[in-house]
Amino acid sequence: MTSTASSFRTHGMLRLALLVLGALLLQPALARKDDRSQPMRVVHADSFSGFNAPNSVTTLNGHVELSQGTLRITGDLAKIYVDGNQQLSRIVVTGNAHIQQLDDAGNLMSGDARTLDYDNIKGIATLKGQAAVHQQGRGEAHGDTLTYNTQTSEMTGSSGNDGMVHMIFLPKPQPATAHSATIPPAPASSAAAPAAAASSPAPQGQH
Repeated sequence: MTSTASSFRTHGMLRLALLVLGALLLQPALARKDDRSQPMRVVHADSFSGFNAPNSVTTLNGHVELSQGTLRITGDLAKIYVDGNQQLSRIVVTGNAHIQQLDDAGNLMSGDARTLDYDNIKGIATLKGQAAVHQQGRGEAHGDTLTYNTQTSEMTGSSGNDGMVHMIFLPKPQPATAHSATIPPAPASSAAAPAAAASSPAPQGQH
């Protein structure tokens, strides 16, 4: 069974520190460290405009897909920002924005929202507009804005006026309990008492 945390109704801005999906469990789920050392690849886009130069922006349009190791980002439109050092610093995805990544244990994290703002330097993804983040075997969160750190699995959430942040925490799987030792049932006793020892053979008749 899953245990559902109560929805929190907000007036103004509600800020929640959800160290939850990592801290409530005994073993933290950290993102794969080798993803950060991989190149960011444009796997697919129907069209693009821009160029790779310092302080530039490249626009990808239509069925956009980017990958970096196990990290995968998809959406309808993406803007890729390159800083003055010609490093990819930021990716902003609008329309059916989706992000997913495996952690060191091989569990999948996935997030969906209307827009996704991914800070490639810090590894922080900000999802806005009906945002949802799911962590396999750990739990999920829903809100207007969710911020997810792909390096530490730390998450914060906020919701607008009269909005709600909804969370579900999955319990940690318990090890299988050993069955208590049972005493085997005693064998059924015979209905009849054991037969008496055979009597001496009857004397043979006289001739």
